[in-house]
Amino acid sequence: MKNNKMNTEEKYVIGVDFGTSSVRALLINADNGEEKSVSEFFYPRWNQGLFCDPSRNQFRQHPLDYIEGIEFVIKDLIEKAGENVRENVKAISIDTTGSTPVAVDEKGVPLALNPEFKENPNAMFFLWKDHTAVQEAEEINNYASEFETNYLKYVGGIYSSEWFWAKLLYALRKDAAVKKACFSWVEHCDWMPFLLTGGKNALAIKRGTCAAGHKGLWAEEFVGFPPEEFFSGLDTSLKNIRKNLPDKTYSADKVAGTLSAEWANKFGLSTNVLIGVGALDAHMGAVGGQIEPYFLSKVMGTSTCDMMVAPGEEMKETLVRGICGQVQSSVVPGMQGMEAGQSAFGDIYAWFRELLFWPVKNMLSESELINKETAEKLQQEIKNNILKKLNSEASKIPLSKDLELAVDWLNGRRTPDANQLLKGAITNLSLGSDAPKIYRSFVEATCFGSRKIVERFKEEGIPVKGIIGVGGVAKKSPFIMQMMADVLGMPIKVHKSEQTCASGAAMFAATIAGIYPNVEVAMHKLGQGFEEEYQPDLDKHEIYILRYEEYKSVCGFLEK
Repeated sequence: MKNNKMNTEEKYVIGVDFGTSSVRALLINADNGEEKSVSEFFYPRWNQGLFCDPSRNQFRQHPLDYIEGIEFVIKDLIEKAGENVRENVKAISIDTTGSTPVAVDEKGVPLALNPEFKENPNAMFFLWKDHTAVQEAEEINNYASEFETNYLKYVGGIYSSEWFWAKLLYALRKDAAVKKACFSWVEHCDWMPFLLTGGKNALAIKRGTCAAGHKGLWAEEFVGFPPEEFFSGLDTSLKNIRKNLPDKTYSADKVAGTLSAEWANKFGLSTNVLIGVGALDAHMGAVGGQIEPYFLSKVMGTSTCDMMVAPGEEMKETLVRGICGQVQSSVVPGMQGMEAGQSAFGDIYAWFRELLFWPVKNMLSESELINKETAEKLQQEIKNNILKKLNSEASKIPLSKDLELAVDWLNGRRTPDANQLLKGAITNLSLGSDAPKIYRSFVEATCFGSRKIVERFKEEGIPVKGIIGVGGVAKKSPFIMQMMADVLGMPIKVHKSEQTCASGAAMFAATIAGIYPNVEVAMHKLGQGFEEEYQPDLDKHEIYILRYEEYKSVCGFLEK
């Protein structure tokens, strides 16, 4: 009887993390942080390459991928954890990639869910790495520089093609049908809570401070988003959208609503389950990785997002140039959150793998020496092992100042100083340059890009007291992490959690459920701690200083 009573008193929360290729969810015991179950769902349409055109930097995702995904992972979590968990789930919080916005109608329904738009990429979510709006971003920057009020001051002074307003302007200009049907424009992290709470009115969507401040130009100083006059001066079509946006936003420790009857029935959960206000993945990932003031939390995956928090009273009037925003309560409520990052990180390694894999993928199936089944198995084996082998061989290359050198702008530059028109490069090539050496140069380039970010914070008077590594790259590649420590000349501690973003979302869920008074206490109680720390090799650091100067020189050449 005692054990049964204990089970009914246990409290469970769910954190959901919508990533680039899949949605992951985590169910934890909110009293002690024990992971009861984990689930992952790969987006079927995205993974078929639908609605995307990499040659045009067009990356769109269909809302059905998200809807099918969240239904699968929540049901799967409960099934794995056992029926006794079901009645004790107290709250769900969600993070997503960003800026990943979509056009919605008056009811808040993404246009792609309507029959006439179901195959129209412009009616779908514009994924964070969609760079089709480069021209629109440039236009926003040029216009804003002439405006009396500096509306770009809290986003590092440069508006990016990856963000909310540039993508909206592109969609409205590109597609007359979308323009006519679009009532509002909504971030993925704001739409998911609206969906789960059964929202039926786009005007009632609770916008998160996180996405609005870092991607949408919202600021307390402006008493909301910039005024309608600002947007009408850019393009009159933006004025109506601005009219339909609220001035108030909410931090992620606030409740968006309760689970609707429809979704409660799908999940097999109670309508008393609380749904938290959404936030961006790296921001909740920083919380899941137990971020500390003035520590740079590097969420390392397809791209990097580098998060930092600092007490607002210590920041005073300090504004950091060229980063992706600094917003009060966007990461940890009550602290100022700052975001930087790189537009490609793991994506660069994946690109190089695909480059090497091309002949195997396209020619092995035509071989007359082996049958089709063997060819397919061999293809998969080779693809699965390319990066592992490259890391192994690259780690054996003696460091010298004359090695191949690359620039990491294969997907443009996010920070410092966003410019999505920039391209990557490789220098110092010779007939002795082989795959491991070239791969090594790209790893080094991503580390140099990280160093540029650290230097920018320091230049602006923000101390960087340490580095926290979270995410897939941090946990899976000792070679990359050791080089990062050597390049930065700083130790890097790697967080234990396999699902840092989902874990951070679960911490926010435990906070909105009232299990903990604030997210800092939830971090302390539920955090898993750190599993490894990489110490810099100071002799190598001295050589990297010389190579970093060469990297900056090549960067300057490319910019001109």
